[in-house]
Amino acid sequence: MRRLKLPAQEKEIEEALINDQFVNVTPEEFHQIAQSLAARKKDAVLNVRINSQDLRNIKEKARKMGVKYQTFISELLHRVATN
Repeated sequence: MRRLKLPAQEKEIEEALINDQFVNVTPEEFHQIAQSLAARKKDAVLNVRINSQDLRNIKEKARKMGVKYQTFISELLHRVATN
């Protein structure tokens, strides 16, 4: 069986689960978490043309935050759309 190489963050999660270092949540908390994840499900595609320098700046900020730049852009758009 081929073993997947996990990113560092997922490896930490896997190790925590193996070492029984997880937190139990109430059914209500679980439902709230599930709803939050479902609300963030990406089900549409958007193609946008932007200034190349702006894109470089966005990629740099995303890198400093430790996230992928497309995820960073998606989060920014979500915040604007919901506020």
